[in-house]
Amino acid sequence: MAKEVLLMTDVPGLGQEGDVVRVADGYLRNFLMPKKLAAPLTDATKRQVEKKRQTRDQKLAAERSQMTELAQKIEQLSVTIAVKTGEEGKLFGSVTVQDILAAVEQQGLKLDRHQVQLDEPLRKLGKFDLPVKVHPEVQATLKVWIVEE
Repeated sequence: MAKEVLLMTDVPGLGQEGDVVRVADGYLRNFLMPKKLAAPLTDATKRQVEKKRQTRDQKLAAERSQMTELAQKIEQLSVTIAVKTGEEGKLFGSVTVQDILAAVEQQGLKLDRHQVQLDEPLRKLGKFDLPVKVHPEVQATLKVWIVEE
């Protein structure tokens, strides 16, 4: 027989924190309850989860606003990387994410290598617009200029 319970945390494959779900008695008794992942559906547990959800939403909103400010800084930034070239402007080697991050850091901004979306190293001279994912909901574009040394 299935029972309705309130999820106290996110459970993969079952639901998010605060969701009301129906689960089998054994699953509830042997897995969810001992690990405090779910609780019986009462008014007290509803209030507790709602309070947790409000604080989490406030924290996420503050984080999102910080990341939006960072995205605006990235949008205004233009990075120039000088590389050695051979005949016809062909690069010796390539420009990688680490090269781009080093150039960005010289301008006073610190990014993580996973934030810069570069599918393959850059092997040509010119201007490139690279997407930078600073937050799951916030994305910016970094202008990278590759010029001859």
